Amino acid sequence: MPDLLIELFSEEIPARMQPRAADDLKKAVTDALVEAGLVYEAAKAYATPRRLALSVTGVPIKSPDLREERKGPRVGAPDKALDGFLRGAGLSSIDAARVIEDPKKGAFYVADILKPGRAATDIVAEAMPDIVRRFPWPKSMRWGALSAPEGREDAAEGAKGTSSLRWVRPLQSILCTFGPETEDPEIIPFEVDDIVADNVTYGHRFLSPNPISVRRFEDYVTGLERAHVILDAERRADIIRHDAETLAFAQGFELVPDDALIKEVAGLVEWPVVLMGGFDAAFLDIPDEVIRATIRANQKCFVLRKAGALTNRFILVANTVADDAGAQIIAGNERVIAARLSDAKFFWETDKAIRLEDRMPKFETIIFHDKLGTQKARIDRIAALARELAPAVGAGRDMAETAARLSKMDLATEVVGEFPETQGLMGYYYATLEGHEPEIAAAIRDHYRPQGPSDNVPSESVAIAVALADKLDLLVGFWAIDEKPTGSKDPYALRRAALGVIRTVLENELRLRLSSHIPGVMAEFVPSLQGDASAIAADLLAFFADRLKVQLRDHGARHDLVDAVFALPGQDDLLMIVRRIEALAAFLETDDGVNLLAAYRRAVNILRIEEKKDGRRFDGGVDVALMKSDGIGHEDKLFEALGAARGAVEASLKLEDFAAAMQALSALRAPVDAFFDHVTVNAEDAYIRENRLNLLNQIRQVMDQIAVFDRIEG
Repeated sequence: MPDLLIELFSEEIPARMQPRAADDLKKAVTDALVEAGLVYEAAKAYATPRRLALSVTGVPIKSPDLREERKGPRVGAPDKALDGFLRGAGLSSIDAARVIEDPKKGAFYVADILKPGRAATDIVAEAMPDIVRRFPWPKSMRWGALSAPEGREDAAEGAKGTSSLRWVRPLQSILCTFGPETEDPEIIPFEVDDIVADNVTYGHRFLSPNPISVRRFEDYVTGLERAHVILDAERRADIIRHDAETLAFAQGFELVPDDALIKEVAGLVEWPVVLMGGFDAAFLDIPDEVIRATIRANQKCFVLRKAGALTNRFILVANTVADDAGAQIIAGNERVIAARLSDAKFFWETDKAIRLEDRMPKFETIIFHDKLGTQKARIDRIAALARELAPAVGAGRDMAETAARLSKMDLATEVVGEFPETQGLMGYYYATLEGHEPEIAAAIRDHYRPQGPSDNVPSESVAIAVALADKLDLLVGFWAIDEKPTGSKDPYALRRAALGVIRTVLENELRLRLSSHIPGVMAEFVPSLQGDASAIAADLLAFFADRLKVQLRDHGARHDLVDAVFALPGQDDLLMIVRRIEALAAFLETDDGVNLLAAYRRAVNILRIEEKKDGRRFDGGVDVALMKSDGIGHEDKLFEALGAARGAVEASLKLEDFAAAMQALSALRAPVDAFFDHVTVNAEDAYIRENRLNLLNQIRQVMDQIAVFDRIEG
């Protein structure tokens, strides 16, 4: 079957937009094909700095014919109804319709309509102008004389003003060909503003700027490569990585890994050429992270190290093959990097002259949030909370409070102002230089962690106290003013903060009851509270439960087990919740667990029905004298087993031995099964019936000490 090739050639597309734009082009075109009935075999999109391309293979020549049966009015209907039916069905006479007899509705007309398939070229030609005009660029622009308002002196004939084509950068040409491998493909004719689709593309801006005629995808790729354009972004990234590592190794260095930068640079060049430059070794006195941030952010270059230490060499990627082996390109980058590093060194030296604690007055005038006060007020809250949390995480109160008070001070430094990604890290360096305890310096560095799923959590006690205080203050504060995440919107990264608390607690195996700390933090926001404090705290705990479900689900746990445990009162000890869930999951994988869960459901279903019928709850005591089911004593045995299990479960829960609690429940399987096999719950005697329903309620009570089993699915 034929293949479709599309290219949209423009001025430079920002690197950050290229992957999404390639996906958007693929989706828009393939959706249009499928909607028209053209089922293709495969599609792949590509992006370079100057083009978006799409190859769709196995596209039918035409869409299939469609047969539609359209129901009309009843036989004998008024002429007006018949005329409308004929027009809608495209029939010239009612004789062309069939008559169908319906036993209930009588005879009515039916038209058989044949919609012939359309040529694929016509479908694409019709769809592409709209796809181009409606392309979802985050930012776009208009350009040229056609974009001028009609009637202006500089307006071209037919100028459309604001209705003219918008594109991320000026769109220069469109390539669109269609045809089988064995024949010359045809150009699909369509036009967008004054740009007419053709079979021509262009190579590298400087190395091969001449037009290239294209037949199909294979010669499109090879033709571009001969013209110094590598179409596939992944291949460009691989070339950059390989050549950079090779050049570094040849000079005795090691490339500092930076996959994100490699991906970004691959979106800046069509023909990557890797070169090496250097800078004055005196700049190595600046912290490594600042050097890397300077070189990375400003010049998109890669830093190198030797024996684990940063060197004064760097890797750059040019987009051309220079006659002088890149000497001028290297020199230009070296001049810019030297100037940037000079600024960074000045910032570093300036910052060292002011102690961290001396920066506090500046935070009195910086607003954290208009409803939550200044940064100084927030720092005071974090310090007080860190002091409160310190004993629970094994930290000293004074040290935790000091670390919390210093944790945000580097936000007022010159280096962090220039490179925000170094916040925390620069505080660590300044605190170390000022002679603060290593634990305090580490806490300043680590209290933002974890900043993502792959980031480590703080592991030292002081850092843990400050990190938890920082995140809990953030969460409680925004809950207090009703600025919670909604849908996909989370502008204050509150979901990440909650997951950070959860991961920090679990990975450090901390015993921390959230409900004992949240009210105290909430009290700090009383003037700003948007609602009842207890209701807000309960809602925040529910949010933690949802985040815990996400965390546990990512690690293979069942969300319904989280629901079952959280449904118990007072469940806010995250570590114990997880251990209880783990024990519950292990129990439910056994035969005893599966059968006991089924028996529990049977008991609860009977109770629900009878409680609804009687309008009351069966939660009274059990009268042993009324246990006379069949003389064998199944009621007695179940009653005794429940009593023993209740005591064993309570004792195990006090010891937080959840596995033992589950084992105690296992002993109920046999007496519960025997009870349901031999005992009729709804006896004719009203007193015996009530007694047996109260006995079923004890099954519910005993098992619900561990988790609310009614919340467990399947």
